[in-house]
Amino acid sequence: MMKSPIAIAPLVFAAGCLGLAAMPLRVTAAQATSAVRVEKLRCEYRLNPLGLDVSQPRLSWIVAASERGQKQTAYQILVASSESKLAADEGDLWDSGRVAADQSIHIAYAGRPLGSRMTCFWKVRIWDVRPQESPWSPAACWTMGLLTPADWQAPWIADAKGATVEQRGQVGMAPATMFRKEFQVGGPVRRATIYATGLGLYELRLNGRRVGDQVLAPEWTRYGKRIQYQTYDVTSLVRSGANTIGAMLGEGWYAGPLMLKQATSNPVFRLLLRMDIERADGQVETIVTDPSWQATDAGPLRQSGIYFGETYDATKEIAGWDLPGFAASDWHPARAVDLDRDAGLCAQSNEPIRVVQEIKPVKITEPRPGQYVFDMGQNMVGWCRLKVKGARGTKLTLRHGEMLNDDGTLYTANLRGAAQVNEYTLGGRGEEVFEPHFTYHGFRYVELSGLPARPADDAILGRVFCSSAPETGRFECSNPLLNQLMQNILWTQRANLMSAPTDCPQRDEREGWMGDIQAFSQAAMFNMDLAAFFTKWLQDVRDSQADDGRYPDIAPHVTDPNQQFSGVPAWGDAGTIIPWRMYENYADLRLLRGHFASACRWVEFIQGKNPNLLWQQSRGNDYGDWLNGDTLVLQGYPRGQSEVPKEVLATAFF
Repeated sequence: MMKSPIAIAPLVFAAGCLGLAAMPLRVTAAQATSAVRVEKLRCEYRLNPLGLDVSQPRLSWIVAASERGQKQTAYQILVASSESKLAADEGDLWDSGRVAADQSIHIAYAGRPLGSRMTCFWKVRIWDVRPQESPWSPAACWTMGLLTPADWQAPWIADAKGATVEQRGQVGMAPATMFRKEFQVGGPVRRATIYATGLGLYELRLNGRRVGDQVLAPEWTRYGKRIQYQTYDVTSLVRSGANTIGAMLGEGWYAGPLMLKQATSNPVFRLLLRMDIERADGQVETIVTDPSWQATDAGPLRQSGIYFGETYDATKEIAGWDLPGFAASDWHPARAVDLDRDAGLCAQSNEPIRVVQEIKPVKITEPRPGQYVFDMGQNMVGWCRLKVKGARGTKLTLRHGEMLNDDGTLYTANLRGAAQVNEYTLGGRGEEVFEPHFTYHGFRYVELSGLPARPADDAILGRVFCSSAPETGRFECSNPLLNQLMQNILWTQRANLMSAPTDCPQRDEREGWMGDIQAFSQAAMFNMDLAAFFTKWLQDVRDSQADDGRYPDIAPHVTDPNQQFSGVPAWGDAGTIIPWRMYENYADLRLLRGHFASACRWVEFIQGKNPNLLWQQSRGNDYGDWLNGDTLVLQGYPRGQSEVPKEVLATAFF
C-alpha cells in the first residue's frame, strides 16, 4: 500500500536526525510510567534559535521509546514567557491542550501574537499507545528578532572619510572599516542581545572579546533584494559601568570581485546594529548605530577578498580600540547613510558558517630555501591559524593550493584569478597569532615564506568551516575504497556549503551553480540536515528569478538575471526539483506554499516559448549534458559526439 510523504515523514525525519545508528536507551524511575519520552526539541529546524522573524514558528521533536511498537498518539505543547512559568506548567503564551495526533514535526505555534525581541520558552509531553503520558521534555526556547524596519530605531552608518586611492592594496581593495562606541550601563545586567548586519562582511567585538563564533556574516544573499541580520546573546560580555562595542568590515561577496562581476571601485562598508541591555532592576538600555560612533580605516586589516585573501599588518594594530577608555583622537565621527537600494532585512534562517573541525599538518617540506610547504593531509576549505615569533616588520606570505608540482613547489595554475594569498606583517611582540577575517581558501598545501628560520611544527593549524548543518546520515561497508569515496563526497559537500551551494571552493568562481546542487541535492540531504540551509537558499533562488519567469543559472545571482545567466535546462530546473525534495525529505508544506507561484512562472515561461511541449526554444546558455563521462570523451572525442542532444535533455527536464 502506498503511503503519503506526510504519513511516513515523522519516521524518516527521526531516523535522519538520529544518524541512522542504534542508540542505547535508559529508563529512569521517573519515566517508568511511560515507555516513551520526548527529545531534541527544534524550532524552525534549529535548536534554540535566536532572532526568528517567522510569526508562527514551527515546532518539532523526536520521540524515543524503550520498547518496540510504541508511537505517539497525542501531544501537548506549553509555551511561556519565562522559565519560571514554564517550570510551573503555565503556558501563558500558548497551551495547545491535549491534541490527538501522531504529528511530531512542523506544528505551527498558535498562541498569543509574537512581537519583536520576545523570548519564548517551551516544552512538550506526549501520550503513547496505551495511552500513558510521558514526562515533560527538557525546556527549549526561541527568541524573536526585529520584525519591522522601525524596530531597529537606528540608521546604517559608514566611515565619513573613506579610503583614498593611496590607501588601497595592490589589487585595488579597500582597507577594513573599523567602528567603535563607548557606553555606560547603569547596573547589573540580566540579559543583553545584539541584532546586527553589515555590507560587506563584519565581525563584532565587545569589551575586548569577539562576539559569537560565526564567520563571514551576514553571509551571501542577492543584496539588492535581501540582507540577512544576525542575533547574538552577549549577556556574558556586558558589564555594569563602562563598555565598548567595536566592529570591523571588509569586502566579501558584497563588494569584492566574483566570476560574473567586477569589484566595487569605491566600496562603502555599512553597519547596522541594535543592542538591548536588560538590567537586573528591569530597566532596558538600548545602543544603536548613529553618528555618535567613531570610525577609521587606518587599522591593521589592509585588504581582504574572497578570491585574493587577506593582508594584515600587525604594526598597525590599535591596542585597546575595543576597550573602554581608549583615546580615539585620530578617529572621526561615523555618518548615517542610506542603502541606496530597495533591500529588505530578514533574520538568518540557516545555520551560520562556523569552524567545524581543526586539522594539523602531517608533513613539512622545504622545496626551495625559505619556502616551507605544509601538507594538511587532505583537501580542506577554510583558512589557517598562523602562530609565529619574529622581528617587527617581518613580512610573511601564506599561499594555498590543492596540489604540488613535480619539484614539490605549490601548484596554483588551476586557481586562475584567485590568488588565495594571506600576507602578515609581524608586530614584534613575542608570539603572535594570526587568523584571517573575511576570506576563505580551498587547499591541501600551504606555503609559508618570509621567516628567517624553519617554522615550528605547530606554526600552522587548519581551521575547517562551512554552513554548520548537522550531519545526519552515514554510509559504511566492507569495501575500504567505497568508504573512502563516501568520505570524499562528504568533504566535498562541506567544502561547497558556504551560505550557498557552490561549484568549487578554490578558483575564481565559487558561484551557486544550480545545476550542481540539482544533481546532488538528494545525496546532500542524506548526509546532512539541510532543511534550514535550503530554506535560506531557495529564497536566494526566488530573489534571482528573472522578470519573465526564468530561473537563474546561479543563485544568488550577482548581476542581472534579466540580461544574462538564466533560463537554462537542468540548471533552472533546480527551482522546481529541490523544493520537491524538501517536501519528500522533510514534509515541508510551508516551503512548497511559499515557492509554488515562483515555480509556476518558470514552467509557464518554458511552455510559453515551446507550445508544442518540446523544449527547442529559449534555453539560455544551454550547457546541455555537462561533463558527461562516457568513454568517447575519455578517449578525446569532442563533447558534441557523445553528449545527449540538448533538445532531448531539455525536454526530459521539462
